[in-house]
Amino acid sequence: MQQRIIGSRKVSAIGLGGMPMSIEGRPDQDRSVRTIHAALDAGVTLIDTADAYHRDAGEVGHNESLIAQALSSWSGDRSEVLVATKGGHLRPGDGSWTVNGRPEYLKEAAKASLQRLGGDAIGLYQFHRPDPDVPYAESVGALADLLDEGVIEMAGISNANPDQIREAQQVLGGRLVSVQNQFSPAFRNSRPELDLCAELGIAFLPWSPLGGISKAGDLGSRHDAFAQVAQAHDLSPQRVALAWELALAPIVVPIPGASRPESIQDSVRAEELELTADELERLSAEALD
Repeated sequence: MQQRIIGSRKVSAIGLGGMPMSIEGRPDQDRSVRTIHAALDAGVTLIDTADAYHRDAGEVGHNESLIAQALSSWSGDRSEVLVATKGGHLRPGDGSWTVNGRPEYLKEAAKASLQRLGGDAIGLYQFHRPDPDVPYAESVGALADLLDEGVIEMAGISNANPDQIREAQQVLGGRLVSVQNQFSPAFRNSRPELDLCAELGIAFLPWSPLGGISKAGDLGSRHDAFAQVAQAHDLSPQRVALAWELALAPIVVPIPGASRPESIQDSVRAEELELTADELERLSAEALD
């Protein structure tokens, strides 16, 4: 598996997004554990989660606990796996999403996540989404405190714009290691953030890199160029999309969500695909339509 860098850690070029295994429409626990094990067996060493990845009000941290269980029952070297979690986004249990960027809340949430995940510190902790009622520097300042206290090893941000990336880097004293934003063939509004991360040497982690849970399966029918390149290589349009994202910059680490072993097994093979300059141009041109 091709390796990329997040802060002080080398990780697989393709990660695993855990959200589909814990929200509405989630599979049973056995299939979720098999999906995580399939990813790990295929060489995935980055797993993305969040305390808000749950369905019901009384099960905050469902996905974190699921991942911890899957790792504990896996026969491989767990020390090589970086689990990245997030705080500051909440699900009351009625299907809605809310935000809480208060520093005291983020510190409590991080410590609760650490308890669920286990270990001495969270490998990568990311501020999930800006809170319009809290100054951004105050929210990110909580991550700086968590770093200094040793609760987390590395800090990142999610759903951030370029100004917020620069502000976070300043507040963290140059210790910002990742930005996790939505990015896919269907959603390319985060290209400025991707380019800024490439300039600053910060990892960019595209979430919903295949267009989202409900649309990932239709990627080929929605994007002709991706379907055509996939047909030429006799593989899935989803794998082409991930290969295209990897080719955009060496700091890109897509985190496709999965709830079936077969899905993540197909996704991880994207790093094997070498697209030609002409193919990359065609794919990028369509993505910008």
